[in-house]
Amino acid sequence: MAEVRNKQVILKDYVSGRVPKESDMIIVTSSTLKLKLPEGSKGVLVKNLYLPCDPTMLNHITSRFASHLGSFNRFSQSPSLYPIKGYGVCKVLESENPNLKEGDLVWGVTAWEEYSILNATQSLFKIHHTDVPLSYYTGILGMPGLSAYVGFYELCSPKKGEYVYVSAASGAVGQLVGQFAKLVGCYVVGSAGSKEKVDLLKKKFGFNDAFNYKEEPDLDAALKRYFPKGIDIYFDNVGGEMLDAVLLKLRNHARISMCGMISQYNVDKAEGVHNLMQLILRQAYMEGFRVHE
Repeated sequence: MAEVRNKQVILKDYVSGRVPKESDMIIVTSSTLKLKLPEGSKGVLVKNLYLPCDPTMLNHITSRFASHLGSFNRFSQSPSLYPIKGYGVCKVLESENPNLKEGDLVWGVTAWEEYSILNATQSLFKIHHTDVPLSYYTGILGMPGLSAYVGFYELCSPKKGEYVYVSAASGAVGQLVGQFAKLVGCYVVGSAGSKEKVDLLKKKFGFNDAFNYKEEPDLDAALKRYFPKGIDIYFDNVGGEMLDAVLLKLRNHARISMCGMISQYNVDKAEGVHNLMQLILRQAYMEGFRVHE
């Protein structure tokens, strides 16, 4: 039974009220792992090939959110004992799962280490198409792509001619939602946090328009300017005051897809939302989702 070095990235402690820094983590090079599943295991042993750094990972390193994630977050009690969790692309080295075998390539929830034993195999998805770079399964063919597709098409049922707003639109999910909306024939506007990102949305990703929310002191006025007829679909990646402002601009039977709330990940106390009555008045629909489910 071979034993190998297993380099890991471990979180020292939960982060609260700020953006995580490199000093919050340590790289452990002394860890080792036997390349054999423990007796009685129903999981898989994998070699991790690609590990993206996704905004959703903030949920797993912030104590305010981590306690609600159950078995998905392995270090719900003591983060300093385990490598950071996240999505990745892996190769199966050994399997006790009937749906996976040695040599299979998968993407899904893994850990920031060279090798992992994964018991939550329901969060792994077999890769059937290998005629594209495997790194694509950290983006458009993986979690970001599935989030954009499900959150837009399945939750929002878009129709040609509708008005679509995407927050955090230059991110891995938001940029795809905008392009999906254009394919349907919608009018789409995105917001981002810099001029460079705004230019990217308009010039490369095909958004009808875009704006820098940091340069808008009045979000209500900004949304009224970009959506004089109101919003049919809001793909929400940020929550907070942006969500509150959007609620006032909804058209009848509007749909809101709740994908993320990055404005709330690094604050000690969550911001309140005050305009929920608009959901009733506009007969609107709002739903959250978690892509791995």
